[in-house]
Amino acid sequence: MKRVLGILLVLTVLMAAFGCTKKEDDNKVVIYSGAEDYRNEEFRSRLKEKFPDYDIIIEEMATGTLANKLMTEGKNIQCDIVFDCDYGYASKFEPYLAELSDYDFAPFVEDMVLPSKKFIPECKNGGCIAINPDVLKDKGVEEPTSYSDLIKPEYKGLVSMPNPKSSGTGYMFLKSLIVAMGEDQAFAYMDELAKNITQFTTSGSGPVNDLVRGEAGIGLGMTAQTVTKINEGANLKIVYFDEGSPVSRYGMGMIDSRQDKAAVKAVFDYFYSDLIKADKEKFYPEKIYKDLDFSIPNYPSDIKYSDMGVNTPEEKTRILDKWIH
Repeated sequence: MKRVLGILLVLTVLMAAFGCTKKEDDNKVVIYSGAEDYRNEEFRSRLKEKFPDYDIIIEEMATGTLANKLMTEGKNIQCDIVFDCDYGYASKFEPYLAELSDYDFAPFVEDMVLPSKKFIPECKNGGCIAINPDVLKDKGVEEPTSYSDLIKPEYKGLVSMPNPKSSGTGYMFLKSLIVAMGEDQAFAYMDELAKNITQFTTSGSGPVNDLVRGEAGIGLGMTAQTVTKINEGANLKIVYFDEGSPVSRYGMGMIDSRQDKAAVKAVFDYFYSDLIKADKEKFYPEKIYKDLDFSIPNYPSDIKYSDMGVNTPEEKTRILDKWIH
């Protein structure tokens, strides 16, 4: 009898432990995000307020890293939601993502909606030439007015750019110059520019952070991040060269089968209904909705976008295979 009671007790404990673990798993949501840290922090705060009983983890990673991780691990990836996925990788992501037919894509502008409809549009990211005038003044050099200026000897050690292999922002600058100059000339230009680069940063936010710290005077960076830093008090300027603002588009999706998990679906729905709009209102106002416009102090208006040409994973892979820096 004692042995039977002992076995029952052990089984009861194991069942209780399993039940507790299963409940914790049911309330856990993991998001892999390619967004900047300040955007992710805003999401964490809003999600904690909205879902106090959920364990929501936002893990930050560079866009290229996120893409490689998903393409390597597929549906076995440890996250439930992918956020800020560069559309340049879209067709390679799509086999692992859930169908989103229950969501209304009509509110979004046409160029933000992919045919598969496995991505909810969430960001249009425009690039700019960000300048720290104090650094340039200290070095006794003029502010650049063209890409050809950036390869002049006087700018050696003053330019920061994201690495195209790890950063969608870096890639969009490279791609825009390929379209504007021709491929051979653009790569030759990058070889010259590399001589003046302080560092090729891992993420797209790196150049503007370098400017704020005074470690560079010129950054090939994101317009939205530069404006955020200006509004926080940083003395930075935004300029665009004749080629215009490079641009890339981003979306969010759910890993296939994770849409059946109530907590994941609830968090994804909250992004769709509220957080994407809040992100546009506070950080990234460039247009993704047909009937909604957002305004942020010091954000440039009437931006001329670069011609970005063909944007497919195959084209992106081919171009990045030629990158040597």
